[in-house]
Amino acid sequence: MPKKPAKPTPAKKTSKQPAAKKKPAAKKAARPTLAERADKHALYQVSVQSPGVDIEFFEEQFAKYRGRKPLRMREDFCGTALLSTEWCKSDPQRTALGVDLDAATLAWGREHNLEPAGPDVARRVKLAQADVRETRFAKVDLTLAMNFSYCVFHTRDQLGEYFTAACKGLVRDGVLALEVYGGTESMSVLEEERPVRGATYIWEQEKFCPIDHRTMCHISWRFKDRSQIKRAFTYDWRLWTLPELHELLLAAGFKAVKFYFERVDGDEGDEFLTGTGDFVEHTEIENQEAWLAYVIALK
Repeated sequence: MPKKPAKPTPAKKTSKQPAAKKKPAAKKAARPTLAERADKHALYQVSVQSPGVDIEFFEEQFAKYRGRKPLRMREDFCGTALLSTEWCKSDPQRTALGVDLDAATLAWGREHNLEPAGPDVARRVKLAQADVRETRFAKVDLTLAMNFSYCVFHTRDQLGEYFTAACKGLVRDGVLALEVYGGTESMSVLEEERPVRGATYIWEQEKFCPIDHRTMCHISWRFKDRSQIKRAFTYDWRLWTLPELHELLLAAGFKAVKFYFERVDGDEGDEFLTGTGDFVEHTEIENQEAWLAYVIALK
């Protein structure tokens, strides 16, 4: 057992005033982690959105089927309204309406997307905190429902109601476009990672029920200092099949439905295939482990 140290001798006092107590050194504040300094909305935009690619594709397909350039666009489930902002930046004649229920996310979009785009663009983008089944807004040429957000509707009645409202919200020759994913892996419990700007993007499929196609998914990010934004976004979706979407769109009043699948790079048997960003129309296609597609509904 170590010896008890001798009691220190107090210093001599030069006055009757008590000796001043030495202030304890202030603790150095811990440096915030990369996760603590990150913005989940900014990360979401760089991880899963490519508005320029989307705009180019839909403009091309709209002109192909309608013989004119779309100018009025509605972005349902718009979130931060990045797509709406880029739409209006792409042409000074274009206008956009972004519809979403989340007020905080819309406010973030105003501050970080609309305002930096300048007053002219900001003036031509209107944001509405509303249900996407709302039909009181002015009709548009093109309505987009990206990033699978319509999967929040879990029943055929709910999704059919949305498609009916979307059809009513279009001009006579308007077009509705949806983004959809599928393949055998879409019905599995899995976790996938890929690098994004300054972080690792993590897509997690926590569970899937084959009875009702209900799936629970999450988005997380991991940083170089090993800090994480864990499950920044959670999605309680129904994974809709293409035949179901086709039937519900026709029942809602659309005259035709087209399916465009992303072309992938790689040879048969490769463990990993890479999406090219090039979408091709198909009426028949073999199933894959994972595929991404656009559904285009013509009024």
